[in-house]
Amino acid sequence: MTTTTKTSEKIRKDAAVWTLDPFDKETKVQVNKMLDEGKDELVESFYKNLEFGTGGLRGIMGPGTNRVNKYTIGMVTQGLSNYIRINFQHLKEISVAIAYDSRNNSKYFAEIAAKVFSSNGIKVFVFQSLRPTPELSFAIRELGCQSGIVITASHNPKEYNGYKVYWDDGAQVISPHDTSIIAEVSKIKGIKEVDFNGRPEIIEEIGAEMDNSYLNKLLSLSLHPEIIQQQKDIGIVFTPIHGTGVHLVPAALKKFGFTNIYSVPEQNEPDGNFPSVHSPNPEEKAALDLAIKRAASVGADLVMATDPDADRVGIAVRGKNNEFVLLNGNQTGAILLYYVLSQWSSLGKLKGNEFIAKTIVTSSLFSEIASHYSVKTYEVLTGFKYIADLIRKKEGTEVFIIGGEESYGYLAGDCVRDKDAVLACALIAEAAAW
Repeated sequence: MTTTTKTSEKIRKDAAVWTLDPFDKETKVQVNKMLDEGKDELVESFYKNLEFGTGGLRGIMGPGTNRVNKYTIGMVTQGLSNYIRINFQHLKEISVAIAYDSRNNSKYFAEIAAKVFSSNGIKVFVFQSLRPTPELSFAIRELGCQSGIVITASHNPKEYNGYKVYWDDGAQVISPHDTSIIAEVSKIKGIKEVDFNGRPEIIEEIGAEMDNSYLNKLLSLSLHPEIIQQQKDIGIVFTPIHGTGVHLVPAALKKFGFTNIYSVPEQNEPDGNFPSVHSPNPEEKAALDLAIKRAASVGADLVMATDPDADRVGIAVRGKNNEFVLLNGNQTGAILLYYVLSQWSSLGKLKGNEFIAKTIVTSSLFSEIASHYSVKTYEVLTGFKYIADLIRKKEGTEVFIIGGEESYGYLAGDCVRDKDAVLACALIAEAAAW
């Protein structure tokens, strides 16, 4: 018997398990169909277990061990629950927060996770509707949670979904927690080890009150409200590209004082199929085409677009010939950094113990600007979770002002511990007004 034949038999054997109880009827029908057709889809869905890695879980949705579905979400959540309970066994109550984006099945997967957490005796705070990833980070610290998750696949194609894990500081998990969670998840060998029933009495919905706390905290980071008042009517076009920024970005802009905000109707409806774009990625010019067209028609000055979970932002501004020019992540970050540091300096806020943070692949211009204002720069590995870890380590001794990475992610202040496009949009607009 050849290795290929043995592999094929194992795949069919593993798939056949998914045609039996306790798997649901729809899953059984889909897997039986794959078994009957015996094509590539069967192999892709069952040739391995979907890997839960240091960045969480991400993959194509569908039935199978190598797909994102109710069962793989459930097993990951069970492993995470076990790890949380081990680490916080000294606490009388352990709690987690859950957010989700506009992707297909995101709300359903969030509900599954809430049931599994609660069945393990863990209190759950779950947002009542889609919310940006940075608000999840904020909510963890605001509510005193020990962990949190967000259901999102960021800017991946519509077929994907994912699961990102956060720790008690509101940051994505890093070593040693990431590898330890992976080890705990790997111990879950099947869905019979997972209780999907849940305990509704320890699941609590959160929403408007958290939004208000979050927006008020962002407003406290505004540096020149009087300048915004002078330029409050600058034309701003914002698109959430069918994602979670749809409500909170305009709300943040209005709270900062901007009054002339235009939407892009074709992209304003949250939709996991992202019907108006090939990819909901603000790094790609095509994703901003409709917003730029809208800006040209209404005479706006600034275009901003956030990805589906609203942690990254791309912008376009009017150039010398009145045409719109897209800025890359380093350019936007440098402008934002310069604005914030120059204003901290002019306002006398710099005391000598402040710092900025950048990833190793981000422009050295960040460091040059910081050096001009005698502000220290720390450089970390690629990934915003390392900036968050730095903030945590420096708490109480040094003051974090702002940080960024070339992949369109920025953060000012420390109330959020991940890149925050809601805040970034408000501060970019403020820099434009200035």
